[in-house]
This record gives sequence, C-alpha cells and structure tokens, in this order.
Amino acid sequence: MTIKHNQQIQHNHFRKDWQRRVRVHFDQPGRKSRRRNARVEKAAKLAPRPVDKLRPVVRNPTIKYNRRVRAGRGFSLAELKEAGIPRKLAPTIGISVDPRRQNLSEESLAVNVARLQEYKKRLVLFPRKAKSPKSGDASAEDMKSAKESGYEGKVKESKQQFPITNKVTIEEGKISDYPGEEAAYRKLRDARSEARLVGKREKRAKAKDDEAKEKK
Repeated sequence: MTIKHNQQIQHNHFRKDWQRRVRVHFDQPGRKSRRRNARVEKAAKLAPRPVDKLRPVVRNPTIKYNRRVRAGRGFSLAELKEAGIPRKLAPTIGISVDPRRQNLSEESLAVNVARLQEYKKRLVLFPRKAKSPKSGDASAEDMKSAKESGYEGKVKESKQQFPITNKVTIEEGKISDYPGEEAAYRKLRDARSEARLVGKREKRAKAKDDEAKEKK
C-alpha cells in the first residue's frame, strides 16, 4: 500500500513500547517462599485445626482410569447419614459435603463411612464458649493435649492424617492363560449394541408385523 501526502506512519505498532510490557518470571523463588510462609502462618492461625477439609475416596472417571482412587469433592448425604453426622454440622467440623453426589456401590459407601467414623474418633471439638460447653464438646484435658500436640507453626493437613493410597495390582499374560475371558470384550460390546439399538429394532419389528397384517 503506497503512502500519500504527508508521509504518515501506518498503524503497524512499530512505536509500541514492548519492552515495558514484557513479562518475566525471575520472582519465582521469592513467590515460592512467600506461599510457603503464608501456609505456615495460616496453619499457626488455625492450629490445632487442620488447614484443609476431609474429602471422600472416589474412583477416577472412565474405564481407562477407574482402577485408581482419588480425593472427591465432598461426602454424599447417604454417607453422612450412615456415619451419624448431621449434614449441617459436617461443614462446621471440617468435613466437605457434596449433596449432588450419589453412591453407586456398597463398597464406596462402606469405605467413606469408615473414613468418617475414623475422623470422628480423632475429632476434638472445642466449645464455642469455654465457660458453657455443650454436649459433644471436648473436655479440658483433651483440649490441652490438642494444643500441646506441637502442630503450631506447621502445616497440618487432613491428607497427611487420612491419606488416600492406590493399591493397583495388574496381572499380565496371554489371553490363553485366562480361559473364558477371551469372549468378555465381545459380550460387553454386544450388550452395549443391543441396549443402544433396542428402540430401532422394536420399531422395525412392529413395521414388519404391520406389513404382514396388511398382506393378509
């Protein structure tokens, strides 16, 4: 494109002060130490209460990864009911709640109920008012031992107290080493196909019957 008249410079950003807008990350070590110090200060402020909430054990989604377990968003209402913990009390004592989550197996329900019961055994509930404690609050001896447990200034997390471990054991071998298993994949595919095509097949069979009746 030719320039006319007073030889003006086109709007091609040649005069932008780009050096002033360059973003560098030379402050990473300093930020790392600041984050660490902030975690320590938060832990000291909340001590002896843990920094994070208790999370349930859930399976990873999809067939590819569901052999592994991880921490979920929150405990289901059925798990809280089975463990004897009111749903409104749970968030106040460090338990994460997810009312949308459903238990699809008895195994997951049992594992998370046992996790909640173990948490209840270790729970030391400080009274809101020291002079007038309510039922379920910890005694003076329990509160004293909790304060003297040495957690002040350290990051106390429920992950460390209630870890989630993966024990995945995989046995590899030839298909011939596992008799009867070679058709498992085919059976699953056939069952999935039948479930998907049940409506079309019913419609086709009905149309065939109607056509046969019309011929008669």
